[in-house]
Amino acid sequence: MTLIDLANPTKFLSLTARVLPWLAGATAILLLIGFYQAAMAPDDYQQGATVKIMFIHVPAALLGMIGWGVMSLAALGTLVWRHPLADVAAKAAAPIGAAFTLMCLVTGSLWGRPMWGTYWVWDARLTSVLVLLLMYLGVIALWRTIDDPTRAARAAAVLTLVGAINIPIIKFSVDWWNTLHQPASVLRLDGSTIHPAILVPLIVMLVAFTLLFLTLHLAAMRNEILRRRVRTMMMMRADARAGF
Repeated sequence: MTLIDLANPTKFLSLTARVLPWLAGATAILLLIGFYQAAMAPDDYQQGATVKIMFIHVPAALLGMIGWGVMSLAALGTLVWRHPLADVAAKAAAPIGAAFTLMCLVTGSLWGRPMWGTYWVWDARLTSVLVLLLMYLGVIALWRTIDDPTRAARAAAVLTLVGAINIPIIKFSVDWWNTLHQPASVLRLDGSTIHPAILVPLIVMLVAFTLLFLTLHLAAMRNEILRRRVRTMMMMRADARAGF
């Protein structure tokens, strides 16, 4: 099945019906393995047991940015390629990305309190992630404000592409400015600086959270397609009653 074939909502729904049960099962298994490995991972010699917040914080931060990346690709699909399901993908990804971003901020604050002595500082990394959450909420509000799905999709696509500039700011903020947040320690050109006993469960959690995002996204897209079909049927019924 090609990308063009998936432009047909019926074929997309057929694909999700086959894929989602397997994807959900793989996600559940990996999450169980990841949480078990995280619980068994050794404490850090400096941070103690609080280092284990990393196993949720890091994947949540990554998926928060990936969510906006998915929305940006979908925005191009809406404005440039006019893919029929692009706006569906963007609308479905927004609340999921917002949830992961909020999870990142909450776990980061809980981690920061024992490490920095405060839950929050207005440095570049934390502020840019907060801006990301506000942008997610703005896009969600835009979708809910405009009744016409076509107009809402175009407006949300423009806002998404403008907001995409914040993603590299989040990524490189610890390199461009002085910040309390530690620099990159997993994805580095010279290799990870994390001990394998902590790195392995972290990678498992990264994969598990990625599968969780994909599962939730496909399910949300399916629900959005069905919701639009119901809306169309209700409008047709209303028109029929009005004599159009």
